[in-house]
Amino acid sequence: MSADPDIARTAAQDIAHATDALREWLSRRDRVFVLTGAGISTDSGIPDYRDADGAWKRSPPVTWQAFTGDPGTYRRYWARSFVGWPIFSAAEPNRSHHALAALERSERLSSLVTQNVDGLHQRAGSCDVIDLHGRLDGVVCLGCGDTQSRAHLQPRLLAANPDWRPHTATAAPDGDADIDAEAVARFIPPQCTHCGGMLKPDVVFFGENVPRARYTQALDALHASDGVLAVGTSLMVYSGFRFVRMAHERGLPVALLNRGRTRADDLGGLKLDADCGAVLDAVAR
Repeated sequence: MSADPDIARTAAQDIAHATDALREWLSRRDRVFVLTGAGISTDSGIPDYRDADGAWKRSPPVTWQAFTGDPGTYRRYWARSFVGWPIFSAAEPNRSHHALAALERSERLSSLVTQNVDGLHQRAGSCDVIDLHGRLDGVVCLGCGDTQSRAHLQPRLLAANPDWRPHTATAAPDGDADIDAEAVARFIPPQCTHCGGMLKPDVVFFGENVPRARYTQALDALHASDGVLAVGTSLMVYSGFRFVRMAHERGLPVALLNRGRTRADDLGGLKLDADCGAVLDAVAR
């Protein structure tokens, strides 16, 4: 069935309007603080967490308390990660990532702060990136502090579970996967080869705080900015929302580019409900 031409025409008009508005907004800024979220990586095949109303599409992510305090949760996390990692790590930067890298090269950005843990901004060429919630491609031992790459851990997981296969598996956000409970029960999770401690992806779980040094770095970038652009994020998570709120309190102009509502819609400024990739690509070009 062919697409409805009226719907396609309306979508194109929305993109054109948003592009013109954002281009004009950026033209009056010299040092823009950009904050990105999961919506910017969906075109790379990484699912997001929330719908257009900002509600969870699925169960909320695992918490720090459950991960460290419940052996079953620890086992389940790593079983799902074992399935999800190959899909997640194969994702490539999309036009949103490349457009923001181009804007950085034009020296219009003060900093790019991302709530994502996929490293796609760096792979697209962005240099001044603050990974607010860490990176999934690193793993840290909670016992001795040893670190390793997630890619190096995958063969170890395979060696410990050579004949393990889930009956069902579907991709989920941030390197996760939905698999059957019976498969989880059979999975052998990893332990540190140095001390036998628990291994954790080098990301900020729900219930954890963003490391102080990372927060301070982002705050310094905000203070050096003359505007804030939030892209592909509903801002429902406070660790990201607080920067937009602080900008509003300081009187800095705020622009929001996102499909659906955000937590900052009532803070005024420019709100654009349009496809991030299409708009950013058009602006960058």
